[in-house]
Amino acid sequence: MDQETAKKLLVEGGTFVFLGVPEETQFGIDMQCWNTEEDFRGIKMIPPGLHYVHYSAVSKGTGDISPRSGFMHYFNKKEFLVKMWDKKLEDISRDEISEESIQRLKDNLFNLDRHLAPYPYEIWQKWKLLTSQVTAELAAKLSPDNGIIRASVELMSTTDEDRPRGVKASSKSMESQDSNSEESQKEPETTEDDSTPGQSDAKRAKRITREEKEDSMLPDLKPAPGTSIRFTEIPRDKYPPGSTPEEITKHYLDQSYTLELMIAQHDEPLHIIGELQFAYLCFLIGHSLEAFEHWKNLVILLCSCDDAIHKYRSVFFHFIRTIEVQIEEMPEDFLADIVMNKNLVYKKLREFFRTAYVSKVDGRLLTMIERFKENLTEKLQWDFTGLDADEEDERPVIVKLNEEGD
Repeated sequence: MDQETAKKLLVEGGTFVFLGVPEETQFGIDMQCWNTEEDFRGIKMIPPGLHYVHYSAVSKGTGDISPRSGFMHYFNKKEFLVKMWDKKLEDISRDEISEESIQRLKDNLFNLDRHLAPYPYEIWQKWKLLTSQVTAELAAKLSPDNGIIRASVELMSTTDEDRPRGVKASSKSMESQDSNSEESQKEPETTEDDSTPGQSDAKRAKRITREEKEDSMLPDLKPAPGTSIRFTEIPRDKYPPGSTPEEITKHYLDQSYTLELMIAQHDEPLHIIGELQFAYLCFLIGHSLEAFEHWKNLVILLCSCDDAIHKYRSVFFHFIRTIEVQIEEMPEDFLADIVMNKNLVYKKLREFFRTAYVSKVDGRLLTMIERFKENLTEKLQWDFTGLDADEEDERPVIVKLNEEGD
C-alpha cells in the first residue's frame, strides 16, 4: 500500500473490533482469511463500502474447524464497529455493546491500534468488482433476519404436537379405498389388458398411503426462523396466465417474462445483478451450497433471455462484467465440473452467445460479449464454435401425429 493511500485509510477507514476471539480461530474479511493470534483484536483501515466479515471456531484438542459463519456490513467513513465472542456458543455474541464500552475503546485507540491488523488492501480492487451492485439496502434485504450467514443452516424439527407419529389417510385416499372395497365385491369388468379399474385404483391408493407413511417416519426438518438467506424466489410459472400453447412455448424458449417478474421484486433492475453477486459471495466466501444453487439458477435465467437483452442492456452489460470476474475466482473443482461434464452453466453460456449472435446485439454490449467469449476460450479452453448450429441434444423433436383412423 502506498503512503498516500495508507494515510487516507487511517483517516477515513473503518475499524472492526472483535473482542475475546480465541487464539487460532479462523477469521477473515472479504476474500482474505487468517488464523488469529493471542493479541488479535480486529481489523483497521477498512475502505468505506460493503464488506463480508467471517469466522470459524477451531477446536483446541482436535483442530476441527466449524462451518463458516459471517455477516455483511456496509462500513461508513471512520465507522467504529465492536463485536464480542461468545465462548459458550463458540460464535459471535448477540449481545449489544453499550455506548459507554465503545467510547472507552475509542478513547484507548492508541493502545488498541497495535492489536489491529490492517485491511488487506491488495484485494480491494477485485472486491469492488465482485460487489459493484450490492448496495447496503440490498445486502440487508437478502441477509437472514438474524443477520448471520452460515454455511450450514440451523435446522429444527417440528414438535410432536405439530407432527404426531403415524399418519391418517387423506380423505381422498379413504374415499378411494372405500370405493375399491365396494368394487372388489363386484364382478371385475374385463378390459383388453385383463386389468380391472378397481385393482388399479387400489394399487394407487396403497402407493399414496405408503409414501405418506414413509414421509411421516422422517423428521420434518426446516430452517430455524430467521436463519435462511432471503433470496428472491424464481417464479415457477414461466408464462402469463391465459397464455395460448404457442405463447407458452415462446416463454419457455425466451424467459424474459420470468426475468421481468424477478426484476419487479427489486427496487431497480440492476439489483438482480446485485443479488447474483450476493449469492456468489455467500457461496465463495460463506461456503453455502444453497447460495451456489441460487447463483447457478440466476445465471441460467439470464442466459435464457432474448427480448430482455435489448430492453435491459445495462443489466446484461453488468452481467457480463460480473460473471467474468466470478468465473476467474471460481474454485477449480467447480470449473472442472463445468468443463468436463458440460453442465448447465456451460450450455447456457453457449446459448447466451448464440442469442447475442441471432438477436444482432450491437455496440459496447456486443464488444463485451465477444471479449468474454474469447477470454473463456483462451483461459479455460471452452469451445464456443458453431454457435449458428444447434447442439445435438438441443434440436427440436418432431412428433408425427397419426391421422384419425390409423
